[in-house]
Amino acid sequence: MKPRSILAAMFVLLLSAFVFTGGQQPQEPSRAMGSSLAKICLRPELLPPGTDVADLCDHCTSIPVGKDASADGGTMTTHSCDGHYEFRIHVVPGQKFAKGAMRPIMKGGGCGQDRPQPKKVGEIPEVGETLTRYDAAYSFMNEKQVGIGETTISGRRELFNDEGLFDIMELERVALERATTAREAIRIMGELAEKYGYGDGGECLTVIDPKEAWQFEIFGSGPMEKGAVWGAKRIPDGEVGVSANHSRITTLDLKDPANAMGSATMQKVAEELGLWKPGEPFVFRHVFDTAPTLGSTRREWRVLSTLAPSAHLDPWELELPFSVKPDRKVTPQDLMKLHRDSYEGTEFDMTKGPAAGPFGNPNRFGTGMRPAEGYMGWERTISIFRCSYATVIQSRGWLPAWIGGLVWFAEDDPKTSVYMPLYAGATKVPESVQIGSRAAVDRTSAWWAFDFVSNWANLRWNAMFKDVRGRGDAIEKGFFDQQAEVEKKAKALYDQDPARAREFLTDYTNTMVQKTVEEWWKFSDVMIAKYNDGYITENGREQSVGYPRDWLELVGFGKTKILKPGEKPPEK
Repeated sequence: MKPRSILAAMFVLLLSAFVFTGGQQPQEPSRAMGSSLAKICLRPELLPPGTDVADLCDHCTSIPVGKDASADGGTMTTHSCDGHYEFRIHVVPGQKFAKGAMRPIMKGGGCGQDRPQPKKVGEIPEVGETLTRYDAAYSFMNEKQVGIGETTISGRRELFNDEGLFDIMELERVALERATTAREAIRIMGELAEKYGYGDGGECLTVIDPKEAWQFEIFGSGPMEKGAVWGAKRIPDGEVGVSANHSRITTLDLKDPANAMGSATMQKVAEELGLWKPGEPFVFRHVFDTAPTLGSTRREWRVLSTLAPSAHLDPWELELPFSVKPDRKVTPQDLMKLHRDSYEGTEFDMTKGPAAGPFGNPNRFGTGMRPAEGYMGWERTISIFRCSYATVIQSRGWLPAWIGGLVWFAEDDPKTSVYMPLYAGATKVPESVQIGSRAAVDRTSAWWAFDFVSNWANLRWNAMFKDVRGRGDAIEKGFFDQQAEVEKKAKALYDQDPARAREFLTDYTNTMVQKTVEEWWKFSDVMIAKYNDGYITENGREQSVGYPRDWLELVGFGKTKILKPGEKPPEK
């Protein structure tokens, strides 16, 4: 065993000992504690009994789309930010800096106002001018219409090194402040992580610009060296990919820079850590990530098989293709629908069976139980109730970047939310999407409007979900119906004066978002009155709809015998 391999093995043992101390409660998982969440996800067997691993580690789904696979010829990517994360949106304006200026590097945070905030851990040289970008838990688009989606993939614990300067959130921020293309964003993140160290668990970012879509995956370089190993593979222009909390990159031909990028030292690091031997096939995801689980591959199957049913993919297969050619061109609405998916119409349909309750509820909460070895618990669907927000990002090169870059942003769970338009050229967003904390209900906060409706719908899902989607779909249809006219006007203004176009896009973005938030709060009041005390009330008339007959029979309704005086109950 090489010296570095021995040191790595010692580090793993120490990590196992210190993630949790015997008999003590685990720390609150939060990126603000350095990378303790990454440590937990790297060693799930160390979690105390009753801890739901998925609640902590099984976060996010992202779907990148090549330009020739989309209906309009632009690229797309998505991100469902699943878990207790920051949902407040901010526009971070670009700035000019004097020569010699330094950029502070922040680490941690990203979990909301009610959790510990990021801390400064160092500095790097600043560039002369930065770009305006959107920011929430993760930064997701800049004014040059470079967009990013994200999923956590954790990776092998031997790679982890908390001493690295960068976590994934800060890498994204710096990239979107500086990059005008997807390739440039990937290069910036890779070079910074190699130079200053990557101190986070494995991550996948789906990065797009108007011409290309890429899948970028990054890990630490082990406990004894502050650095990074990373690889990036281009999504073929006519295909779609997916990331669902597991590495997806197989082979990387770094001699083909048109389709692959990566750290030059990846094989060296893998060999020194005992993860790979020369002469063996170098399969990126096998070397740097752990074995896939159905919680990841089922979502991969659902995305790829929905967009390419002719591929006849197996839902139990753990090694699915990196990307597929869709049977028809993909629209933003297709991606929105996927992010609302609970496997409806399949053998894994979460709206069916006893666990869905009497009203077909697809949501499954943490159980406090761990299935026996060789068995699985709840299916992990694409759409989950604990989502903080979701994005569908478009990048379209035939329009000026401020107009061509468009983010469809849904607060909370996409199933019960509305995707609202945020243009890349907007210079601000309404206060309603900039405020809010999970610690206190706030009627002026956008997130709370959507979160409340989502939770209220759990009372009688099958009926309420129809109302929710009926209203939400109508709002979204309105956005899409007027999109062409809005962009035509913005382009005409841009040709005359780009500043006027930017002002127009800012006004439109803010008006549509605020109008939607106000309408959703009003809709929530309608839902409270309509679905109350077990009744459905319409036009002033209360209707008691009760429970489905099959569910009543399942729970033994009507099977309790009324005993006569002196009669003994039947033996069970």
